Amino acid sequence: MCGIFAIYSPNKPVNYAQLKPAVESLNHRGPDNYNVWVSAQANVGLAHARLSIIDLHTGQQPISNVAENCHIVANGEFYDFEQIRESLQKRGAVFKTKSDSEIALHAYQIFGTKCLQQLRGEFAFCIWDENNHTLFAARDRYGVNPLYYTWHNGQLFIGSEVKSLFAAGVPAIWDEDSYYSRAYYYRDRSLFKNIHQVPPGHFLMATPGGFRIQKYWDIDFPVSGDELNISDEDAIEQLRSLLFDSVNTRLRSDVPVGVYLSGGVDSCAVLGLASQLTNQPIDSFTLSFDQRDYDEGAIARRMADKAESNHHEIKISQDDIADHFIDSIRFSENVCMNPHGVAKYLLSKYVSNLGFKVVLTGEGADEVFAGYSTFRNDVLKNQTSAQNRSRELSQSNRVTSGLEFSREEGDTSYIENILGNVPSWLPPLVGMYRQAESLFRHSNKYSAESSVVQFLNHLDLTKVTNRHPVHQAMYSISKALLPNYVLMTLGDRMEMAHSLEGRVPFLDHKVAEFVNQLPVNLKIRNGQEKYILREAVKPYITAEVYKRQKHPFFAPPSVLVPEAKFHQLVQDTLRSTEFTAVPFFEQGKVINYLDTVSKLDPESWPLAEATLMELMSLYALQHHFKLSVA
Repeated sequence: MCGIFAIYSPNKPVNYAQLKPAVESLNHRGPDNYNVWVSAQANVGLAHARLSIIDLHTGQQPISNVAENCHIVANGEFYDFEQIRESLQKRGAVFKTKSDSEIALHAYQIFGTKCLQQLRGEFAFCIWDENNHTLFAARDRYGVNPLYYTWHNGQLFIGSEVKSLFAAGVPAIWDEDSYYSRAYYYRDRSLFKNIHQVPPGHFLMATPGGFRIQKYWDIDFPVSGDELNISDEDAIEQLRSLLFDSVNTRLRSDVPVGVYLSGGVDSCAVLGLASQLTNQPIDSFTLSFDQRDYDEGAIARRMADKAESNHHEIKISQDDIADHFIDSIRFSENVCMNPHGVAKYLLSKYVSNLGFKVVLTGEGADEVFAGYSTFRNDVLKNQTSAQNRSRELSQSNRVTSGLEFSREEGDTSYIENILGNVPSWLPPLVGMYRQAESLFRHSNKYSAESSVVQFLNHLDLTKVTNRHPVHQAMYSISKALLPNYVLMTLGDRMEMAHSLEGRVPFLDHKVAEFVNQLPVNLKIRNGQEKYILREAVKPYITAEVYKRQKHPFFAPPSVLVPEAKFHQLVQDTLRSTEFTAVPFFEQGKVINYLDTVSKLDPESWPLAEATLMELMSLYALQHHFKLSVA
């Protein structure tokens, strides 16, 4: 992956002085070299910070076609590029490099915006088409790679990260409306005024007449009763073949590739499959914590032994979490609800320092295969005989139950009125939002409930109507927390902070499109999540992992542990005069809350930790970006 930046300025010249600091702010995404290009008419500027992975010697960007009238900067990876390249050459395309990114340029010239149907991978790119006076920018189907834009002073700015827009002169201002309405989680907004994301599966098209955003792909679940009619055996065999293909394409690299490994079936599956596809041992990397409930080191070691990988175990302490929290938020540009983002930041730092540029990760499996405990609850909650089983499963795993934050659902009729169902992942988040609301400096027009209503009304309801409740939940969570939290706080940002490209085999659209058509009982069976994934990879993982209940990637809670360094950091920060610069909260209310959380029973800790982490995240953003209020 790399860092990209573009300015489209139809009515005044692009200033080189805007491009240079913008691309320099993305140096962590592309430290190998950077280039800046301005069109002859000075109405477009493109910049690229490169992380060299494919075509190390001739893949510098921007890349132009032979006629020098079409130019691209791209971030990410385009898979199957050799076959696509060959088919484009048969249509007359002339390639100047061996870079996978160049296929997007020629595919656009031949197919226009429909080129996106030809592309496979994790990507974000900008193309300037001089002949048609058009800037074309697109983001991959699931939003693995970030892409932000804003219109400021008659110019369109597009960049891989918000900090690049700030560096180019876009004002750093809080978007209070986005924060209060939670639009930064639920929609294409950010925490920053007038700065939006190109949504996953969408493209942006800018011409002298303006710009528009358009969808080119969406997650699609079948109407209930129309699921794929297939035997278990055939489904397992087809999925296994698709997974091998997905992992194999992501092992393609001109630099060494590693695998992130935990004790869960997702990452163990990736390592197990990868080990079958290579002749040399793969390097695997696992985080080890000093709290037993959160430490998966021993399970990962046994999996590494089965896969015969070169295994590395990285120990993370409570002090490490405290020391690197501010930096992790600076790179994520987002709010986090657990220190797991810091842990991922430190893991990526370790791997990068060993000289690796590419890792395969397990992100996306929970969303594609129905891995969260809340999805299991969606199956069981309407079955009276199964409700006790659901509670037992949640209570048997303290970390899994931590996903639920708050179990006080309250009135959820406003959700049911829209969807005809209440996805189990939503009410706990409403409880978390209510807690934050109690600390606000002043009342606002949004409530936790109205924020959820806005999100649901923003969905394409034709994609959820008449679907199984689990598929409704999977669709909605994949439109909110997957791109706007998981892939941001745990994925791309924490990896690219250290010039490390993360590749996600489970979010390959060929895998997802097949799994989406399967009936729910192939995803969750007898209370066990990710049934078909477990069966497909059973030969390549340990029996221990095959049988293990979902264990989310959470770092140990340290916010509420008095002897922990992070606990003291939270106390000192939220009581300080510096915290008053964060515009959303009444500090007196925050201090009162700090005085009471130590007395909470352990069941309330996940909600309290998520609330305090949110406050600390907002402080970290204020501290680094010196944000103002409009």
